[in-house]
Amino acid sequence: MPSNRSFSANRGVMTHWLTVMLWGACLSSNLCLAQTTTAQQLQASTTAGAQDAAKLLKKLDQLIEQNSQLQKQNNELEKQNRELMEQIGPLRQTVASQAGATFEATAKASAPQKEARVVAATYQESQEPNPRDGEEQKNSPDREGKKRWGTYTPNLGFKLADTEYGDLNVSIYTYARYLNQRALRPTFTDSFGNVKTVQQRQDFQLQKLQMKFLGWVIDPKLRYFLYAWTSNANQGQPAQVVLAGNLNFNFNKHISLGAGVFSLPNTRSVEGNFPFWLSVDSRLIADEFFRGSYTSGIQLRGQITDKLRYQAMVGNNLSTLGVSAAQINNKFDTFASALVWMPTTGEFGVGYGDFEDHQTLATRLAAHFSRSNEDTESQPRSDTFENTQLKLSDGNIIFTPNLFGPGVTITDARYRMSAVDAGLKLHGYELSGQYFWRWLDNFKGPGTAVVPSLFDHGFEMQGSAFVLPKTVQLYAGGSTIFGQFGRPFDTRLGVNWFPWKNRVVRWGNEVLYLDRSPVGYTSVPFANGGTGFVFHSTWELAF
Repeated sequence: MPSNRSFSANRGVMTHWLTVMLWGACLSSNLCLAQTTTAQQLQASTTAGAQDAAKLLKKLDQLIEQNSQLQKQNNELEKQNRELMEQIGPLRQTVASQAGATFEATAKASAPQKEARVVAATYQESQEPNPRDGEEQKNSPDREGKKRWGTYTPNLGFKLADTEYGDLNVSIYTYARYLNQRALRPTFTDSFGNVKTVQQRQDFQLQKLQMKFLGWVIDPKLRYFLYAWTSNANQGQPAQVVLAGNLNFNFNKHISLGAGVFSLPNTRSVEGNFPFWLSVDSRLIADEFFRGSYTSGIQLRGQITDKLRYQAMVGNNLSTLGVSAAQINNKFDTFASALVWMPTTGEFGVGYGDFEDHQTLATRLAAHFSRSNEDTESQPRSDTFENTQLKLSDGNIIFTPNLFGPGVTITDARYRMSAVDAGLKLHGYELSGQYFWRWLDNFKGPGTAVVPSLFDHGFEMQGSAFVLPKTVQLYAGGSTIFGQFGRPFDTRLGVNWFPWKNRVVRWGNEVLYLDRSPVGYTSVPFANGGTGFVFHSTWELAF
């Protein structure tokens, strides 16, 4: 048997190797465990990364899909917008054509009357309206697919330019006329016993042509209104062709200041409502006898309240057409004014006649006053169109040499005139009247001490009715002058046809009877000294 020492030594060796084996097993076990843990972690990390990538790809797909849907919606909106604009163009054109050369009420309540207050202001000759007001036809294809350019606004015409520095509109007024005066008596005898010849005419004329250029420049408040104006019946006479206009600065609705050529606002017809009269470009003889005309000067206008407006002008003389600056006195003492009150609706439509078809009674009351010192040189020739001369009620011009006796000639005179007018409009009907008072005095010249002061007065009445709304209008009117040298009068009956239910195109036919008319020139249907019937037919275009 081995000794105890040998056994002990062997046991120590075995213990040593057993310890080594156990450490090896443990190390191997830990290495395996570590490898297993690392693999599990790597697999877990890879799985998480794959899940995150899948989520990102899914989110990206969703964004792409949303973008695609938005693109489709955008395309659909653009398509709808194009279709809408294609519908708007013809609709605006229809509304604009129905509005015509003036405001057309689009409803039957108070809203149209409120809009009429705005539009009425735009149709004053002496006021430059904002070209953006009113109905416009936008650039768009029509229903036939044709491309349209520019815009159109009734009575402001077609827009040729629209920039940040200003715009430009072009508008045209013209009419062709057949005139027959052959029924007039060939002669008349004035209050001094002089027998004079009455011109009897029968002719066709492209009677008048006016090309208007209007808009604003630099500032929308700074407006210009420039025009070329010709009366073909007056070929070869002074002022047959006129280039004129005015500049205006509209501070606000209460104050607008202008300089240039304006109509003196001393009767209703010269407040700026041309050409919207019952008779195409023709007044009653009392209005023609008493009124002022066009002259150069400074004008102030605006609203005092919503129902009360004013006009005031200081000018060179009563009528500047055909008169050079060298012929005008240097006193600058011609003045005219108008104060207009519209108590019920705050507007009275545009011009004469109830084209707007008021559903609420529209009323107007107005007063005018004017004065001027006139002399022989500043008075135009009697046959110059659209001019005003100081006349006696028998048609004689007061500056005629030896008119009041041998050696008696008036060279200077003072003119003063007042007028009041009133009107009612309702359901296509209008009734209006005006009364005039005129004083001529302060005469100067050889022998004028024997010439007394002169006073004349008179009135006019007009009535109209649309038997077919905005289509067929009947009217009648008349006037009388109570003068110291005669009491002339006129009456007239007429019918107007608006084929497109707007004021852009009108066919007018009128019969008038004159009794010793104290006014008349080649542009108007009545003749100076005329007694008898006159007929005229006109085809008018105003856009």
